[in-house]
This record gives sequence, structure tokens and C-alpha cells, in this order.
Amino acid sequence: MATRLTDRPHSSPPPRYYILTVVLIGDSGVGKSNLLSRFTRNEFNLESKSTIGVEFATRSIQVDGKTIKAQIWDTAGQERYRAITSAYYRGAHATYENVNRWLKELRDHADNNIVIMLVGNKSDLRHLRAVPTDEAKQFAADNGLSFIETSALDSSNVELAFQRILTEIYKIVSKRALEENAANIAPTRDTISITPTPGEEVKAPGGCC
Repeated sequence: MATRLTDRPHSSPPPRYYILTVVLIGDSGVGKSNLLSRFTRNEFNLESKSTIGVEFATRSIQVDGKTIKAQIWDTAGQERYRAITSAYYRGAHATYENVNRWLKELRDHADNNIVIMLVGNKSDLRHLRAVPTDEAKQFAADNGLSFIETSALDSSNVELAFQRILTEIYKIVSKRALEENAANIAPTRDTISITPTPGEEVKAPGGCC
């Protein structure tokens, strides 16, 4: 999951709301579409089909009294279009092995200021777990990512995952806005005291010649 800012330009005072774009990337069958539908509509569809191209949805949340409008893009991760239902019960290890490839593509083509979160979805399938939580946490720490495990099926941590990443990028953006505003403030005029050189006479203003 990656996030970038497309905030609306506003002069002072600060903007009333921000628009953040969240892009869901990963292999086919990891549950990206259901993460999207669970967060934006609180829905889950076991019979959902693999995404063709890109799907899009929005939702607004509140962070520090500001409205964050999240635009969430769900990308196709498959090489061939096929139903997700059978893939849902597939082991997770193969998709985890591809994280490095997705991460490289993301960093090669995305902006440098993006926020990246590693999401281990389908945590409800405990009997099929192939990647220990500690291993995934260590991978995230080694690569400068935040990490969370979710389940779009039972909604575990889905809200928290989006809330965390949107809050993180909002804090970065708001700090940057404050720094830009401070830099744009015109400096105050300084008063310069001039001391006459020896022998010079300083005349008081007014009076006759």
C-alpha cells in the first residue's frame, strides 16, 4: 500500500481538507479489492473477480480536526484474469516472496515522498499461514516500511491500516506546509544605527540652515 499527496492549493490559512491518494499494489489474489471495498463500503465479496485495469473508490476520515479525502486505487496484480475465490485459500508464501519486486518497482517509478505500508492480508486463514509475523515485521523494519496484518473477510485491522497510513502522510504534509509558510513570511525591517565618524557633525532634523 502506497500513499501520495494531491492536496488542493490554498493560500493562508491552511487548507480545510486534504486529498490523499492510496494505491494498492501486490500479486493477484492477495485481497486488494476486498480491502478497498471493506474500507470504503464495509463490504466483502468472496465471489469477486480479479481486477481488470484499475478500480477506484473514495472515503473521508478525520485527522487532527482536518478532513482527509482518501482516493483509493486498486490495481490489477495478475498475469491472467481469473476468479479470486480459489486464490483466496492459496498459501501466502509465494506472494510474500514477490514483495521485493513490488517494492523495487514502486521505488523506481514513484515519488520519493511516498509512504509505504506492508499489509499482510487474510490473517483469518491461520491454518494456512506461511510467513511468521516476526519475519514480516523484520522485513518491514529493514526496508523502512510500516507493517500491519489485516483480514478483509472479518474486517480485522482494515480501518486501522488505512487510518495509520493516511495519518502518517498527513503529518508529513502538514509539517511541510508549515515550513513553506514560515519561509514565505517577509522579514521585518531592521533599524540600522549609524555612528558619525570623528569630526562629523550630526544635525538635528528641522530648523533653519
